[in-house]
Amino acid sequence: MVLNTTHTNKENKELLNALVGKAYSFLESLKLKGVGSKRMVIDNVSPNLEHLLNTVSDINYTNIELRPKGILIHITKGLQNFTWAIPYYQLVIYKADGSSIHAQGRFIHFKNNKMLKENKLFFDKLLNEKIKFDEQYNFQT
Repeated sequence: MVLNTTHTNKENKELLNALVGKAYSFLESLKLKGVGSKRMVIDNVSPNLEHLLNTVSDINYTNIELRPKGILIHITKGLQNFTWAIPYYQLVIYKADGSSIHAQGRFIHFKNNKMLKENKLFFDKLLNEKIKFDEQYNFQT
């Protein structure tokens, strides 16, 4: 689900909280050693996300926020902000010539540069949180 979050909106906040959980508290974010990534450069997106990118030749940036039941990808387009909410059960991450996140029939590919390498620890933390989330639904006996 992609929402325009330029202005604070109670309905949007409730939708995001229902889909991916409430934001971590200050103490929880300290225990996790941070819940947000550094900014990354968008290399490519799926056709149904192209309207979120700058139409001029500006560089498109994004960052990721961890939530208890998923992630939020924040995309900035000029003066507008958009948020793509992805629950962990829909999240797929590929590592090939950079990294890409796939969910809900959409994808976003991050440029393989210094900014992406600085976020390696964040992606490791993201994968660990996804594994923890998936383990609670492991029904093997």
